Amino acid sequence: MKFVVKSVTVGLLMLLVGACGETSSPPPVEFRIPVEVSDVMTDAVEDTIVTTGTLRPRESVVLTVETPGFLRLVRLESGERIAEGTHVEKNGLVAEITGEDARLAARLEATQRHLEASEEELNRRQQLFERRLIAEEDLFRARATYEDALHNFETSKRTLEKTRMTTPIAGVVLQLARDANNQPVADGQKVNQGFEVARIAPIDHLIADIDLVGPELARVRPGQAVRIEHYAFENTIITGSVLRLSPAMDATTHSFRAEVEVDNEDELLRPGMFIQATIVTDRHQDVAVVPRDAVTERAGRDVVFVIDGQRARRQEVSLGLGNDDWIEVVDGVSPGERVVIRGLETLTDEARVRVTGS
Repeated sequence: MKFVVKSVTVGLLMLLVGACGETSSPPPVEFRIPVEVSDVMTDAVEDTIVTTGTLRPRESVVLTVETPGFLRLVRLESGERIAEGTHVEKNGLVAEITGEDARLAARLEATQRHLEASEEELNRRQQLFERRLIAEEDLFRARATYEDALHNFETSKRTLEKTRMTTPIAGVVLQLARDANNQPVADGQKVNQGFEVARIAPIDHLIADIDLVGPELARVRPGQAVRIEHYAFENTIITGSVLRLSPAMDATTHSFRAEVEVDNEDELLRPGMFIQATIVTDRHQDVAVVPRDAVTERAGRDVVFVIDGQRARRQEVSLGLGNDDWIEVVDGVSPGERVVIRGLETLTDEARVRVTGS
């Protein structure tokens, strides 16, 4: 019996050893790096300079009193008095200066009578000279008297015209008849020589004065498109263009002044506003672009990781124009390919990846 037991024990041990030998190892765990991707798109891309500036009119006119008197602002067809913000036409009447001072300054009636008398005397002397009844010197004196009278009459007319204050340009009344305390002056108020009656300027087109630093100046030239924005008008872009560049540098700010003409047909903007100007220095249309986050640097070269099946293939690229969000790829990828935009930090060439996100 002892021999039998030993044999059974040995047999069980051999079976156990055989069973262990036949057991297979578990398959290795495959690790794939999670990444987010984006398509290579075809779009337009721009090179821009973002700066700020202040708006002003292209031109303006200031109407001031030349002959003291009493101010009378013109009335509109509606019967209301002209006011700041009113549109006026070229040669339109804005105000009149009335009163005895203005009338005496003009002396129109007196100079007109003197002119008429001088003209009659000149005609009479001319007839006498033709009949050889007076010397030529008498005719010359009569003609000189007439010329002086004509000059005085023309001067009186111009003086009287100055009491009627008209605008030589069309535009909007920016400021109208305010005193030293910036308070509106009423009709009938006595005004003296030099008093500013109105400041008028067109605002359908404005000028934005912007400053450029040296490297920016090399990229800006007249005619380039400019996008104008103001915080008061959210999501509203007003177009403009670079008009001219200053030939000299500002010694105080060490910058160069550029003038941008702004199309303000809707008159949303006003002179004096502080605006943001985006100058489009270059633009490429219908080119391959990728999100800027897709581009990384490996060994001093710009690369992207292109999705190829379940792997990320490293691809060197040549870059072109770009902005904060997108950048042009001149060579290296084609529209329709997908590139990694998240998870690039640990990627290597031909790494296995798992696409996540949308």
